[in-house]
Amino acid sequence: MQGGHVTTPFGRRPVTLALVKRQVAAADIKQGKAVDKWKVFRDASEARERLGLLDRSLAVLDALLSFYPENELGQDKELVVFPSNVQLSLRAHGIAGATLRRHIALLVDAGLIIRRDSANGKRYARKDKTGAIESAFGFDLSPLLLRSEELAILAQEVVADRMTLRRAREDLTICRRDVRKLISAAIEEGAAGDWEAIENVYIDLVGRIPKSPSLTQVAEILDEMRLLRDEILNVLDGQDNSANNSTNDAHNERHIQNSNPESSNELEPSSEKELGAKPSKKPKQTSEPIKSFPLSLVLRACPEIVPYGPAGAIGNWREMMSAAVVARSMLGISPSAYEEACAVMGPENAAAVVGCILERGGHINSAGGYLRDLTARARRGEFSLGPMLMALLRANGANAQKVG
Repeated sequence: MQGGHVTTPFGRRPVTLALVKRQVAAADIKQGKAVDKWKVFRDASEARERLGLLDRSLAVLDALLSFYPENELGQDKELVVFPSNVQLSLRAHGIAGATLRRHIALLVDAGLIIRRDSANGKRYARKDKTGAIESAFGFDLSPLLLRSEELAILAQEVVADRMTLRRAREDLTICRRDVRKLISAAIEEGAAGDWEAIENVYIDLVGRIPKSPSLTQVAEILDEMRLLRDEILNVLDGQDNSANNSTNDAHNERHIQNSNPESSNELEPSSEKELGAKPSKKPKQTSEPIKSFPLSLVLRACPEIVPYGPAGAIGNWREMMSAAVVARSMLGISPSAYEEACAVMGPENAAAVVGCILERGGHINSAGGYLRDLTARARRGEFSLGPMLMALLRANGANAQKVG
């Protein structure tokens, strides 16, 4: 098989170490390996964005493969094709010469083909007396054979990502529809609530949806849209409460004056149980567990807690809980108050609440007393984390617009 040596490009085209490595690797294909050339082409087509290719790059690759006479690329076969630019342009649907050269360069940079240039840069094959090709100069297709498994995996990942994105967009469409209709119904039927503010949040979320969003963008907006939907449902559910319970604590989280003051020097010795262990006296649990929210959403609402994580970053819930322990000490929250919050709310939610308290620290008289008050509400089933996060997301969004 051609490719058992390294060749440098003809003319002014430079050689790179990456190019040399590809040529060396192409000479080390597993003995007897073979693959359907069109299967490899389909995989490369699916993975084109990850490979840095454009649609016309694929048209050129398709044309190059059409010059290879067999359907299978094999390790024991000559894999160099040598069409002229005119022939290649015709099979690539009349692509212009300069454009053709640009997309050939993209295919080389992507590691799908290798140039095998002759002494004068011409493409041709040298044959023996029997007509068999002794050597050929042109484009070596052996990288496609070498990377066939890698390209198949890339193609599968791209297809999976596309399906995940499609499902996420469908979920966002449904959630968006729910929010819009719930707001409209509440306004039309005169339900109590600050529906103008809620509608403004909805309009802001919809305005942030790009024309062609990525999976990350869809996931972030979907998290916030679900949070908004939960807040609306909490408000509407509060309409059915009796007069004695008409004050919806889940909607009055902005009232953060301490109703159960604790001394500001409430610092106690650190406890090894702070990352979620229960206190010695097991408190009465709530009738329904508090809903947990995605860590990415919590960190967008509470960016101030990020520097308290290990190495100044938070990448998972364990690191979030470690950061919360550091932050609670700085805020003057006792270990016992935090342990009780972990037992009642769950360690993830308790860490998120500490992040919210840190974010709004300038408005809270006693962080320890405020956390105990929230824990008591959670035990009675009267506390929801969602409105706190939503209020902070709105505040952070407004601050970002002011800065911008």
